[in-house]
Amino acid sequence: MSASPFDVAIVGGGAAGTLVAIQLLRQATTALRIAVLEPRAVLGRGAAHATERPEHLLNVRAGGMSAFDAAPGDFVDWLQDAEPDTPRARIAEAFVPRQRFADYLAARLAQASADSPATLQHLPARALSLEREAEGFLLQLDGAGPVRARAVVLATGNAPRPLPARGARSLPPARRIEAWDNAALAGIEADAAVCIVGSGLSMVDAALALLAAGHRGPLHVLSRHGLTPLPHVDGAPAQAVDVEALLTLPLRARLLAVRREVARAQAQGVPWQAVMDALRPHVQRLWTTLSGADQRRFLRHVVRLWDVHRHRIAAPVHAQLQQALARGQLQRHRARLDTAMAGARCVQLHGHGPHGEILALEVAHVINATGVELRVQAMRNPLLAELVGSGLAAPGPHGIGLDTCPNGRLRDADGQPVPGLLAIGSLRIGALWESLAIPELRGQAETVAREALAVSGPR
Repeated sequence: MSASPFDVAIVGGGAAGTLVAIQLLRQATTALRIAVLEPRAVLGRGAAHATERPEHLLNVRAGGMSAFDAAPGDFVDWLQDAEPDTPRARIAEAFVPRQRFADYLAARLAQASADSPATLQHLPARALSLEREAEGFLLQLDGAGPVRARAVVLATGNAPRPLPARGARSLPPARRIEAWDNAALAGIEADAAVCIVGSGLSMVDAALALLAAGHRGPLHVLSRHGLTPLPHVDGAPAQAVDVEALLTLPLRARLLAVRREVARAQAQGVPWQAVMDALRPHVQRLWTTLSGADQRRFLRHVVRLWDVHRHRIAAPVHAQLQQALARGQLQRHRARLDTAMAGARCVQLHGHGPHGEILALEVAHVINATGVELRVQAMRNPLLAELVGSGLAAPGPHGIGLDTCPNGRLRDADGQPVPGLLAIGSLRIGALWESLAIPELRGQAETVAREALAVSGPR
């Protein structure tokens, strides 16, 4: 079968891939041919934004969610078009449903497509393999014919981690549910006992969906550290932090300095969240200036505390979870899950706490909310596995994601940049750490689109 020719192929059509497509359409000056390889029927609705549930809110205020660095108020502008009587400042401070952001991306994609000399084609297929050729790359697809492209952008998004327990893979599908599977969550009986494994943002989504549906049964939340996301606060004043001084310090000294900043702020009546917000734009530099040894220490000892302070949730969402805890419906367990065995009517879970104490639970359903898989070898993605196996790509620092240049180009097994092969988002976490949120994705999208055009543009 002959391969369909394109100038740029984007592998993945969630938020990251859609942002790249928008940038390619906006930057193109000729009849560029763009393909987006995405099995889902609609672009821009990856795992995080596919939800239609109104209780699933963005974890960032609307004012920080523009698709464009050069137009930071664009998402607010779009929202206000539908709510002209709502004060702009109120919209900018709101945590809106994620479905609204997916609708916004679709609108901006349609607008960019209408205004561009380039053409975009959505191929509802999954990329299985990639072969380097003299004039670019050949991609084999699942469910469609092969594609040739002069440049390829990997925007594969977030892969869920498997349940970390012996026997978990043998659980019946109706008993083992992914936190992002909203249809399966909706099928859980209202009185059923449920265990959510993992206590981060995916847990929040699953718990909110169940509570909003009127779930009455107990909700057990099990995680090794027992930490849950903390809330944003309203009206926190901007806080100045000497980031340049922090960059000169090793990890331990940085942490002590940040704690001093927090104590100083709180002494003045300023919440700790203001200090974290001041650090937020500089996280990539804070990561890349750590030594490799300090990065490993961070991953071993600090990352859980960092996550609950950095990846916060809207205050009303936090309050709802606290209410469920207070009435005893939501129960937290600090333990490591060892085994999961299916019985005739339930799932039997066994684990152990930090001091060896035994945990035993019997539940009707287990929800996997363990978060994002960061290691390419464990993602069960045949394309990424082949890229690493062939040497066309290499694992990123500490085995996280892929090794990339600052401009998004992949590095091969010899450490050499691969022209025309680029990555965005979760595949760059090892190199950048902060690489999942929209403020980072929109900047990466602009850069990788420019790099792809440099390879695939007119010759």
